[in-house]
Amino acid sequence: MKKTAVIILNWNGKTLLEQFLPVAVANTISDNTDLWVADNGSADGSVEYVREAFPEVKILELGENYGFAEGYNRAIAATKYPYTILLNSDVEVTPGWVNPLVKLLEERHEAGAVMPKIRSWHSRDMFEYAGAAGGYLDNLGYPYCRGRVFEKVERDEGQYDGAPIEVAWASGAALCVRTDLYLQLGGLDKDFFAHMEEIDLCCRMIGAGYKVMADMDSTVYHVGGASLPKGNPKKTYLNFRNNLLLLYKNLPAKRGRKILFLRRLADTLAFIMFVLKGDMADARAILKAHKDFRKMRAKYTELPERDYMSGLPGAGRSVIIDHYLLRKI
Repeated sequence: MKKTAVIILNWNGKTLLEQFLPVAVANTISDNTDLWVADNGSADGSVEYVREAFPEVKILELGENYGFAEGYNRAIAATKYPYTILLNSDVEVTPGWVNPLVKLLEERHEAGAVMPKIRSWHSRDMFEYAGAAGGYLDNLGYPYCRGRVFEKVERDEGQYDGAPIEVAWASGAALCVRTDLYLQLGGLDKDFFAHMEEIDLCCRMIGAGYKVMADMDSTVYHVGGASLPKGNPKKTYLNFRNNLLLLYKNLPAKRGRKILFLRRLADTLAFIMFVLKGDMADARAILKAHKDFRKMRAKYTELPERDYMSGLPGAGRSVIIDHYLLRKI
């Protein structure tokens, strides 16, 4: 058995497969690595295309659309390679991209997950919004990245190159994990459905005593927004709701109450900002996110006793204050 499975989760994504799968096949399959397409019940001929055009690609038909989180959970449980890379279907990989990621997990036993450098497919010298050079969470749990803060994205000029670095979260666009740890922790939270489920998983890995890393010796190019584009109210809803859920389930009860109170205040400001801009769809999405969070949090009955989130990389700052008020980042 090979040691690494690269799994592309697909749902009616034949157009993306036609564009990006040939490059993935050329730069991924090796004596140590298999490439899989796990299909979430597509009806657009995706599976037939892969089977006919690339017989060397392994196919797992899940039968229905389980979403990003549960789709990957089922695929990884079915394949069970020592290492698994979750790869979005809208990612263009580069020669040798797998080796540095797997090598890091083999050599750094404290590392549970690692991500490559993620550049924009549209602007190839720029970092990509969803992950860039490694993710952080600030003191209120707002995610930001090396190379991206809110809408501000940096040009990659090698400023983050060098030795692998510890981060708070790694992007699900190209996420390499220890399969046994992934399964031990229950994988991605299926109730998130999509968006921020990889951040929650990384937090749980860190809570279990592992590190999450970013390795700039591997590079991929991500289109981004293939499932839900930026500015889509559903994406706003999922991001706000799931961010609240990951804070609630990963914080001790006492600190969680404090942080979530402050988040309600901060999210209220975001709501007001959308209203002033006349963006009522996104404003309503925030209200719905908080309403559904209050319903969904009851299922998380076992909260951690230790506050590990305050020690996450990047947690010692307020990204809102530093970016919008102090203009530091």
